[in-house]
Amino acid sequence: MPHRTDVLIIGAGQAGLAMSCCLTAYGIDHVVLERGRVAERWRSERWDSLRLLTPNWMTRLPGFSYDKHDFDDFMPAGAVWRLLRDYSRQIAAPVRKGISVTGVGACGSGFLVSTDAGHWRVRCVVVATGACDVPAVPSWASALDPAIHQILPNQYRNPGLLPRGRVLVVGASATGVQLAAEIHRSGRPVLLAAGRHARVPRKYRGRDLMAWMDVSGILEEPRHRTVGPARPQPSLQLTGSGQDEIGLPTLASQGVKLLGRAIGGAGHSIGFDDTLGAECNASEGRRRALLSRIDAHIAAARLSAPPDSAAWVPPPALRAEATQIDLRSAGIRSVVWATGYRRNYPWLHLPVFDAQGEIRNRGGETDIPGLFVLGLPFMRHRASSFIDGVGRDATSLASAIVRQLAGSTARAA
Repeated sequence: MPHRTDVLIIGAGQAGLAMSCCLTAYGIDHVVLERGRVAERWRSERWDSLRLLTPNWMTRLPGFSYDKHDFDDFMPAGAVWRLLRDYSRQIAAPVRKGISVTGVGACGSGFLVSTDAGHWRVRCVVVATGACDVPAVPSWASALDPAIHQILPNQYRNPGLLPRGRVLVVGASATGVQLAAEIHRSGRPVLLAAGRHARVPRKYRGRDLMAWMDVSGILEEPRHRTVGPARPQPSLQLTGSGQDEIGLPTLASQGVKLLGRAIGGAGHSIGFDDTLGAECNASEGRRRALLSRIDAHIAAARLSAPPDSAAWVPPPALRAEATQIDLRSAGIRSVVWATGYRRNYPWLHLPVFDAQGEIRNRGGETDIPGLFVLGLPFMRHRASSFIDGVGRDATSLASAIVRQLAGSTARAA
C-alpha cells in the first residue's frame, strides 16, 4: 500500500524547508523527501571558501530572521547548511532523508510519487530541488583531450586540488570571477573566458549594494509575464569575501588574462569569440542602469547617502588574449566550467516542460493543477533563488496550495 499525504515536497534545501514551514502554519499534512541530508548541496557541493553574496541580515525565512551581531558579514557555506539544519529542527519539518524520487506521474485527481523506498499517493507536489541542479557544461567539452583536467563548480573545493600549471576558467558570472580570483591568488596563472556578465560594486553610496537593492524594491519586482526563462539576467559579479570589486577590470589588473566567450573546442584547442569588448560595454550599461535606479530611490525617499563618483568611472578597455588557444602549448592543464546550471527532471513524467527542458510555470504554478515549483531563478522576482527571496515565494505558493486542496475537496464532494 502506498503512503498518503496531502502535499509532497521534493528537496530539503531552503526552498523545501520554507514551504514546509508555511504548510505547517496552515495545518496541512505534508512530507519532505530528500535524497541526501538536509541542505545536502550546501554540505557537499560548495567550495571551501564560498560565502553568501547577501549579507547575513538578508538570511530570512518564514518563521526565522537572523538575530546575531554580525549582521553585515557574509555567511560561509558551512554555516549556511548548519543554519538550515537547525531551521529544519526548529520548524519540525517532516523530512525523510536518504530517499530518492524515481517517478512522479498523474494518478486520479492527484499524483503517484515513486521512490527507492516505496510509493506515495498525494494531492499536490512541490518540486523544490533548487536552481543549482546540474552544471551546464557545453556538449563539446567531452571532445577535449582526456589529459586536460576538467572540473565543475560543484566538484571544486580549493586550488590545491588542481594539477600544477595554468588554469582556464570558463564563465564570468559570480562563480567564475570568484574562482578565477582564488585560483590566481594561489599562484597558478589563470585565463578567464567571459560572456555575458554584470559588473557591480560591492558597496555604493555608503551601503552594501544588496541593501540598496532590497530597500529600493529591486529584488522584489515581479517578473514580467513576457520574459522567458531561456536567457535570464546574468548573476552579479559579487563576492562575500571582502573585496569591493571583483569584476573583469579588477581581475585583469591583478594579472588574470581575459578571453571572449568559449564557443567550441576539441583535442587541445578551444576557440573564443571576439565580443569581449561588446560584452564589457553591455555590462557597463547594466551597471549604470542599476546605480541610476538606486540614485532615483535615494532621491525620491530623500535619504542621506554620500555621493560615490568613483563607482561611475568607466573602466579601461579590456583586450582579449586570443580567439584560439592550444591548451597544451599554453601550459593549461585544467579547465574549470563555471558556466551556470540547468535543471534536470528525468523522474517527472508529466507534460510540463518547455523547449529548454525547464518546467513551465507562472510564479511557481504549473499547467497541471496541484503541481508547483519553488526556488527557480527569476521565478517571481530577482530574489526567487536567494535564501531571502524563496521565503516570500513559499508564502505566496502556500496560499495557492491551500486553494488547490480546497477546490479538489469541493469537487470530490
